[in-house]
Amino acid sequence: MRKGAMLNLPNSLTLFRIFLVPILVVILLTKPEGKELWGLAVFLLAAFTDFLDGYIARRRGEVTTLGKLLDPVADKLLVSAALISLVEEGLAPAWMVVIIIGREFAVMGLRSIASSQRITISASFWGKYKMASQVIAISIIIFGDHPWGPSAAIGTKVLILGKAALWVVMILAVLSAVDYFMKFSRVYSARDEA
Repeated sequence: MRKGAMLNLPNSLTLFRIFLVPILVVILLTKPEGKELWGLAVFLLAAFTDFLDGYIARRRGEVTTLGKLLDPVADKLLVSAALISLVEEGLAPAWMVVIIIGREFAVMGLRSIASSQRITISASFWGKYKMASQVIAISIIIFGDHPWGPSAAIGTKVLILGKAALWVVMILAVLSAVDYFMKFSRVYSARDEA
């Protein structure tokens, strides 16, 4: 495969992640047997492709403009679809999900403005922690919804743990948004002074 091809393996993995989003939503919002385990499997597979596509792109030198644009969109679609499905199922508080998804739109808007001004905002470690915490929290909540048979108390404890993890996600989302806005402000101010 030629280097930098538009539909290389990393970009194909990103497209596969986008393809998994409606499948995840259907599983979470319908009542198939074992929906929690199937939903968890699909979600974790999609989350794994997020790690894998970036790793392969860097390792093989196949980083493309399409990949740079498509990867964050795929991430936002996956996380937003999962969180909105969990709200619909009554497993996640809507106000927390609004803050988390609102952060995604705010940072995406900021990146668009920065791009139009030819300003590059480097990725933040807060954003990386936020993504990891989202995967963990969503996984715990999906798994906690499993019918635990005679031991329903276990499911309740897992759901409480999942909601605590969602608090971590929300805090990291706010911190990473503040970090992006501060970086943009510093770069923009420094450029104006030059």
